[in-house]
Amino acid sequence: MSANLHNQDFYAWTNEQSRLLRAGQFENVDIVHLIEEVEDMGSSIRRQLESRLEVLLMHLLKWKYQSNLSGKSWLLTIAEQRRRINKLLRKNPSLKSVLDEAFLDSYEDARYSAMLETGLDLATFPEESPFTLAQTMDTEFLPEAKDSL
Repeated sequence: MSANLHNQDFYAWTNEQSRLLRAGQFENVDIVHLIEEVEDMGSSIRRQLESRLEVLLMHLLKWKYQSNLSGKSWLLTIAEQRRRINKLLRKNPSLKSVLDEAFLDSYEDARYSAMLETGLDLATFPEESPFTLAQTMDTEFLPEAKDSL
């Protein structure tokens, strides 16, 4: 019953699992799906880190390669992403162990997103990040403009 409920009504399933756990009825808990959901929660937090890094890196790329269009909204986005990444790392310190890898993975996506947002060729943006992780997270850092137009 519980496994079917997981696929038919996730919200009801979560309520049932909580009730069973609180009541100590561990033999009735849908362990297989519960394990999957706990793993998904961890993956979701990592995806959030990567997504925020992507947005931050994309805006830094836009700042560097299309600075003639930079403005306050880009600065606000850069500051907001840095703030939220730092908050995420404070609340989930073990994410620091995957930060370097997440940074590298996110840069690939940021490069592509920058191409789409700016209309510039993908080749405009270096294959490897022109920014270090430390620079990316430094609240005082903004890349030097290098307009490609």
